[in-house]
Amino acid sequence: MHKPLSPTSIHPPFSAYSNGVEVPQGQRLVFCSGQLGIDRHGRIPPTVGEQAAVAFDNVAAILAEAGLGLEHVVRINAFVTSREHLKPYMEARNARFGQPMPASTLVIVSGFSRPEFFVEIEVVAAGPASEV
Repeated sequence: MHKPLSPTSIHPPFSAYSNGVEVPQGQRLVFCSGQLGIDRHGRIPPTVGEQAAVAFDNVAAILAEAGLGLEHVVRINAFVTSREHLKPYMEARNARFGQPMPASTLVIVSGFSRPEFFVEIEVVAAGPASEV
């Protein structure tokens, strides 16, 4: 399990995330490319909350292929296209993660490759070394 790092000498997190995360020695890392809110059939939900849910489902599928789950996520980088998208994104994120919370960054961007996308999520996960 990763160790949250939130020293009292700096401002506490603004939301449900850790300022930093320490990965225990001997863990392997999995890096997920940014995932959009598009399902395997090419469907894109109309709201940012639904798109964030699909993007997190996509992340979970990638991690599962590596034998890991969302509980192994140590870092989230998320991008939304509007300030109005912050709350629904954070609700989708917070519904999937417990303590200790991953380190997390949320950035507002001007857009993605297609205008119907509102959110993109990339993660780093750390888990037990696989047996060879």
